[in-house]
Amino acid sequence: MVNDVYSEVKEKMQKAVEATRKDFSTLRTGRASTALLDNVKVDYYGTPTPLKQAGSVTIPDATTISIQPWEPHMLPAIEKAIVAANLGVTPSNDGQMIRISIPPLTEDRRKELTRQVKKFAEDGRIAVRNIRRFGNDSVKALEKDKLITEDEAKRAQEEVQKITDGFVKTIDEMAEAKEKELMTV
Repeated sequence: MVNDVYSEVKEKMQKAVEATRKDFSTLRTGRASTALLDNVKVDYYGTPTPLKQAGSVTIPDATTISIQPWEPHMLPAIEKAIVAANLGVTPSNDGQMIRISIPPLTEDRRKELTRQVKKFAEDGRIAVRNIRRFGNDSVKALEKDKLITEDEAKRAQEEVQKITDGFVKTIDEMAEAKEKELMTV
């Protein structure tokens, strides 16, 4: 039964780490990435729709993203959605497609993005610690129901803490790598 708690805790913590990794991918570095546009929603006939479902998003070179909408009349709506997303980029519309030129990051913008990385990492660590609490509560419930002994409960809580420490370390390493990537000119 304790092993079930371990596996459930590991699974949930892995999902928290993946969510943090996804958050990190939305931060732009000096080069173009389609992940930059993952959170952009376009007003598609009154329905907020992910940009990737409204057109083809490609990267023709390291500093440009181009968007070819499925329907040409969607160009203004896509352009408006990109501006509203406050990504620090300006789209240009040539009547056929939208191009986004990724400017090099300024020192201030790098520092701002580094703060954002720290916030995402802290959110990830909080999520992992909340899952640790869930795991410890599950162990305490097993002990209370006399399904495990007090010593087994103590060992189980120590194991949950070891699992937690491993996932927090993973988040810290990801944050450090992302900060290094942002600060590289």
